[in-house]
Amino acid sequence: MFSDAVSKRVDSAVIYSNGNGCHVFEPWESWHPSTVSHHGKTCCEIAREWIADTDFALLNGGNRLTGPRWLRQRFDWGPGIYPIFWCEVLKKKKLDCGVHAALAQEVFTRRGIRSYRAQLVQQFSAEASATWHSSWTNDKAITDWIRDDRIYHEGCAVEIDEGQLKLWDSSAGCWMDPKTVSGYGAVLAVRIAAREHHRNFVWGPHQILVNRWVALKPMAT
Repeated sequence: MFSDAVSKRVDSAVIYSNGNGCHVFEPWESWHPSTVSHHGKTCCEIAREWIADTDFALLNGGNRLTGPRWLRQRFDWGPGIYPIFWCEVLKKKKLDCGVHAALAQEVFTRRGIRSYRAQLVQQFSAEASATWHSSWTNDKAITDWIRDDRIYHEGCAVEIDEGQLKLWDSSAGCWMDPKTVSGYGAVLAVRIAAREHHRNFVWGPHQILVNRWVALKPMAT
């Protein structure tokens, strides 16, 4: 999982928008979004085109902002080993969140939607983390994405209007709620990977600085 996590660092500033501080995302502060590699040959290009063509057929002229749930139906969420190439993807029954997110960005981009990779920190429970840790260990996949009751996760951000984002959870096959920032499944922090000169974004009530980890502030009730 997360192919560049060990070998590369992301030189980005850190933004603290609430009292969580850097401890929320510190274990993953230097991680890049995962990538699907390409052999530079026909084998990978055929697989890549199959993803795009299948999405085009299933969308069938519908709203381009429709979430590509078919990817989650085709590929379960589970442990993955890197590097992974496009020609290997179609042979898999399970894909981790990094590959799910990469595929979602590919189809949104092919639809003509501006899309970006989203890196997230979510909160679940120690019991859930223990279960995932066991599954990933059994498949000899890295478990550094798990830290106590927090996990590193990847999704796909799409621009629905000028600077306005929606976040697609590719592994769950649903749009993420920007107001769920506390409790089980809460998004504690987010980073949107985009070109350095790109303007900043808004996700629901949150101001998201490009290429910066942002700890999300719980909404007042």
